[in-house]
Amino acid sequence: MTSFALKTIALISMLFDHFGDAFFKHFSYMNLIGRFAFPIFAFQISEGFTHTKNIKKYFIRLGLFAIISQIPFMLFSNKFLGNSLLSLNIFFTLFLGLLSIYLYDYIIKIFKNQKYKFPIDKLFGIVIVILISFIAEILNTDYGMWGVLVVFSFYIFKNKKYLMIISFILLCSIKYILRFIITNFDYSQLALGIFTIFPIIFISLYNGMQGRKIKYFLYLFYPIHLLILYFIF
Repeated sequence: MTSFALKTIALISMLFDHFGDAFFKHFSYMNLIGRFAFPIFAFQISEGFTHTKNIKKYFIRLGLFAIISQIPFMLFSNKFLGNSLLSLNIFFTLFLGLLSIYLYDYIIKIFKNQKYKFPIDKLFGIVIVILISFIAEILNTDYGMWGVLVVFSFYIFKNKKYLMIISFILLCSIKYILRFIITNFDYSQLALGIFTIFPIIFISLYNGMQGRKIKYFLYLFYPIHLLILYFIF
């Protein structure tokens, strides 16, 4: 499965999710389908970091669209989800996810030629990642701490597929079991958890090929479809 195929699945999933929010204005089966989107986007960030030729432009692109998308996100989420206007859109989460793997990789390179009995480089790098994930939670970004950790887990286990799958399932289980308990055993949370795990199947089928390029369409689709749904409904 190519990167283009994965992105197409994610875009369709996201559209289902947000259309369901706008049309039903409460939990629906469309929100279950919508759970496919973020894990695929998170995986694409880890792949993007690995293959980008210019990490600075990658950061600028994500940051720019985070700013562009914020007003459409605020309008949509406040109208249909009742979310706080202070919450930040998914591009901020992806930006921080990219920052976490960039800094982790940078720290590993700094300690590359040092000899330690204890892997202090990896420990220090993971501490930085956790701090960034806390920042995402404090800033109230979409998917928050969990979102940053998912991006990082896809990167750190990129060459060990079975560990990538296990870590992702573990992160999803922790998130949705806690939500299940917090919501006084709302079984819809378990359904959301299962559907969030499901896209790991598509991700596992990724063949490393890019396929058709839809980079800027992918970025533009997010704020544009939010505005369209906001004005239609």
